[in-house]
Amino acid sequence: MKVAWFGHKARKRGNGLVKYSHQITQGLEARGAQVAFFYHVSGRHPEIDASGLMPLRSFSLLDHDLISWPGSLHTIETALVGGEVDVAHVSLSFSNLDFRLPGLCHQLGIPVVATFHAPYDRRRSLWGVVSRLFYRLWAIALARYDAVVIFSKQQQQILSRYGVAAERIHIIPNGVDTAVFRPGPSSYKQELEADILIVYCGRLDPEKNVAVLLEVFRGLPKPAPCKTVVVGNGVEFDRLRQQHEGDGVVFTGLMSDTESVLRILQGGDIFVLPSEVEGLSIAMLEAMACGMATIATDVGADGEALEGAGIIIDPDCLSGQLGLALKLLIESPHLRHALGRKARRRVASRYSLQRNIDQLLGLYEGLLATRRSERESTVQVP
Repeated sequence: MKVAWFGHKARKRGNGLVKYSHQITQGLEARGAQVAFFYHVSGRHPEIDASGLMPLRSFSLLDHDLISWPGSLHTIETALVGGEVDVAHVSLSFSNLDFRLPGLCHQLGIPVVATFHAPYDRRRSLWGVVSRLFYRLWAIALARYDAVVIFSKQQQQILSRYGVAAERIHIIPNGVDTAVFRPGPSSYKQELEADILIVYCGRLDPEKNVAVLLEVFRGLPKPAPCKTVVVGNGVEFDRLRQQHEGDGVVFTGLMSDTESVLRILQGGDIFVLPSEVEGLSIAMLEAMACGMATIATDVGADGEALEGAGIIIDPDCLSGQLGLALKLLIESPHLRHALGRKARRRVASRYSLQRNIDQLLGLYEGLLATRRSERESTVQVP
């Protein structure tokens, strides 16, 4: 099977979209699929090589490649036809071409799939209003795709309400490689001279509420040496580091290599994701797979993934509930270990990368079978 993948290769601040593209394309190739990976680069004329990487020139805004360079659609059409592509898959948002790729693929007779990562919030809050408006607008474009991949039943209900046909919506949650992200020995905590290690991993942007986590951590009674490690970069990185570094808090910056992140997660005790809005956090799933007791806000699909396997807190009562949850886990090693085991089992059973790839390949094969049937029916009509 030949798959055209439209996704994300790198960003300065790191991003779950980048990780998603890398995981899925590598997983598809491991199953024998041939993948042409279309992605954007800024400020230079890219050259297409023979490795399956298909760079497209773009304009970058705030570390996002939002606008493809004029002529990109023709470049894509040439590559799709020349590569005899079977299925196209767009990891949204890719660029302004998100709205034009379905038409091009249908013109060429290629089924096209979209994964819709947009965060959402069910509350009557500013984030809730913004996310619902965003979903309503994007539903117009998503309705043109042959299949739409989302992560939870709640997303399915939202998109169905806004006009995306229910039969086109497929719940295929993010997955992580449970053979790589697993409990294991790590000396990282000992190197920091900590008895208990709290970890946050992700972007340091306002909606992630890392400032709240660090303020709560500062005010906690700590019966044993306890430290917090913040992995990631973002618009709040410099401010948070100036305010909190050295007060039991370690900032690593963006870490792109898996081994370094894995070493921290395997050495950690408690993972915290205090976001105001989310889709489904890959970083949280990786921490759960490593056996970390996990605390997360009930936003996006995170609460659904964590239910019964961790501590879910209300983002409207963030400081108070986060403080209580951290105090409970710091003082209760047996509970930490029990929740860590449950978290590992949850990811292994529902959120493994292997399961994700199985479902995607099944979706592709179903679309191709439908397309073949349509062609045969057209041929038989006198």
